[in-house]
Amino acid sequence: MDSLDLSQKRVVVTGGAGFLGRQVVNQLIQAGAAPERITIPRSRDCDLRRWDHCQQATANQDIIIHLAAHVGGIGLNREKPAELFYDNLMMGAQLIHAAYEAGVEKFVCVGTICAYPKFTPVPFKEDDLWAGYPEETNAPYGIAKKALLVQLQSYRQQYGFDGVYLLPVNLYGPEDNFDPRSSHVIPALIRKVHEAQIEGKQQLPVWGDGSPTREFLYSEDAARGIVLATRRFSGPEPVNLGTGYEISIRDLVELICDLMEFDGDIVWQTDKPNGQPRRCLDTRRAKALFDFEAQVSFRQGLQNTIDWYRQHAAVLQPV
Repeated sequence: MDSLDLSQKRVVVTGGAGFLGRQVVNQLIQAGAAPERITIPRSRDCDLRRWDHCQQATANQDIIIHLAAHVGGIGLNREKPAELFYDNLMMGAQLIHAAYEAGVEKFVCVGTICAYPKFTPVPFKEDDLWAGYPEETNAPYGIAKKALLVQLQSYRQQYGFDGVYLLPVNLYGPEDNFDPRSSHVIPALIRKVHEAQIEGKQQLPVWGDGSPTREFLYSEDAARGIVLATRRFSGPEPVNLGTGYEISIRDLVELICDLMEFDGDIVWQTDKPNGQPRRCLDTRRAKALFDFEAQVSFRQGLQNTIDWYRQHAAVLQPV
């Protein structure tokens, strides 16, 4: 499709004040969107689990980019599976329907890598999304988000509603969530290493055995991909956003220790869960459909994230 001119569009970014959302707003403005036409609903004023709030959020808008999610790491997934399923399903399903009823021109839904089956051929291809059940600890969240893909496809088929669905791999970057109770692996490890250094500890305990692999996408790259899809893509098929670079948790921990100059011992807590065995995306569809490729190298992205955390650690420490 031709590139969408954003200059006169009224755009809502749910989750726009969050880690990824701030980057998406920046990328929208760089792509020509007018700052005064971008709306960022805040959860304290706009609870997307409520139908009337979804109607208010979508009224008189042209584009909805849905990033808002109730999300966390393995710990939160195990502790609150019901909340993760209900909150994410209700937010997305109602927002999509409200956007359709309001005559919104374009809906961009950001899904999750957790939607893929536990055992998926690597690299993950979008066509394998329905080839099995997700990894158990991720399943309530992943299935709730995957249901939104079905909703968008069916609304396109029945109503001609232009909704697209993107599957970003694990994100990381400055301003990430570093709260140890709910953070994902990279910010959790950076914080853990930093605190070990501050406290003079020579051992670093890490969940699992280090064997799982992951792929990580720098938040600025992810945001650029989302905005490219908003402007250039219109179709029913889900699209992966990633780098195609796979790294084991063991190598990740060693790299973070190297970049942070931590020379203590890594202690693998093999009684703790590993999560999904492997994660790496096939990224060819995004390149073919809207010319997206990641630009920030993993080492540079990690260094940027570490630098940001160290600058802000003092205010982030209390939990």
